[in-house]
Amino acid sequence: MGGIEQSIRRYLPRTLYARALLIIVAPMVLVQLVAGLVFYERVWDTVSRRLSNALAGEVASVVQTMGRFAGDADRVWLFDTMHLAYGSTYRFEPGAILAGTGPDNPATLLEHYLVSGLAERVRRPFLLDAWSDPADIRLAVQLPGGVLHLTASRQRVFTTNVYVFLLFMVGTSLVLIAIASTFMRNQVRPIRLLAEAAEDFGKGRIDTAFRPHGASEVRQAATAFLTMRERIARYMAQRTEMLAGISHDLRTPLTRMKLELAMLGDHPSAAGLKTDVADMARMVESYLAFVRGEGEEKIEPTDLAQLLTDLVAATQRGGHSVALTFAGDLLLPVRPHAIKRCLENLIANAVRHAAQVRVTATRHASDVEVSIDDDGPGIPPESREDVFKPFFRLDQARNASTGGVGLGLTIARDVVRGHGGDVRIDESPMGGARIRIRLPV
Repeated sequence: MGGIEQSIRRYLPRTLYARALLIIVAPMVLVQLVAGLVFYERVWDTVSRRLSNALAGEVASVVQTMGRFAGDADRVWLFDTMHLAYGSTYRFEPGAILAGTGPDNPATLLEHYLVSGLAERVRRPFLLDAWSDPADIRLAVQLPGGVLHLTASRQRVFTTNVYVFLLFMVGTSLVLIAIASTFMRNQVRPIRLLAEAAEDFGKGRIDTAFRPHGASEVRQAATAFLTMRERIARYMAQRTEMLAGISHDLRTPLTRMKLELAMLGDHPSAAGLKTDVADMARMVESYLAFVRGEGEEKIEPTDLAQLLTDLVAATQRGGHSVALTFAGDLLLPVRPHAIKRCLENLIANAVRHAAQVRVTATRHASDVEVSIDDDGPGIPPESREDVFKPFFRLDQARNASTGGVGLGLTIARDVVRGHGGDVRIDESPMGGARIRIRLPV
């Protein structure tokens, strides 16, 4: 049963608009098919059969009358009367013999009804030609004294109501489908706008023009989204202000501690305290950098190629070997200072542990990917997610002056995810680690 459901789902449309339209169109088509079948069985089939039987009865009456009144004058009178009454044209060919009969196997429903009616009512050999002339039906009946020829209008046995009915059904269906399509598009549009607003918020962009509209359920969902967005923004602002306040307040006692330790001079007991104070100062600066990564900087179009060029040039001036290659248009909406801090942290982390670093930026259909490769010791696969955790250090014995406090990668991922992208670590072809940054365009 599950396999059947999966097969059905595979062929169902994916979008809400298409599914809603299918809910409207499918019953309409089903009703039209049922109505067409009923019309065919009850109306068109019955009418066509009766019209064919009427023509066959007319021919049978003429044949019987000619057998009773065989004179030429009577025959002329009979043919004229039939022409005036029914519009049919009769002609008698004395002494003629039919070359054949048929059709034996009627190809169309019209021929089938005519052949059945003539065989039942006339009961004489006949030859029917229903399609050589687009306007008339021709019939030849073998009589004892010759062949009776009949030319009758096709309209007598063929009703056009079926085409009118079908055209009416198809026409009204198309009109109704067009109206339903327009209506459903207007109903789905608020949902699509809500999805776009949620996606923009996930990328760090706040659509101030978005307002709830549409059906009451859609308005309710949009209002709930706006409330949620305000709560998240308020929570982030409060957390940022709290971290900024704590980090700023810690600077004052740290400064006093530095002064007091400086007054102690080179006392042996002060050496360890100086190291601890320096570590605490670096931690406070890291906290402030983390807070600045969540600031209220505005999103604006930024040339990532120029930004990377400046960062790589600054790193090269510091005596490090860094290569840069990029391809495609790298202009995309970001928070320029936040992205700069993110890339600066990642490049600095790479040159800190490697001799050769290569930075590559490429634009794809839906995102821009920046790769930072190095020939350093790399990062074990089991630790590639842990390094993004706050205060996690790959080597606990590593010197804090070179290893940092464990917030660099955390800040980088936080900034990138704030733009709707992501950061991951893979193995580099250069032997070390590859940092892959994906930013949506």
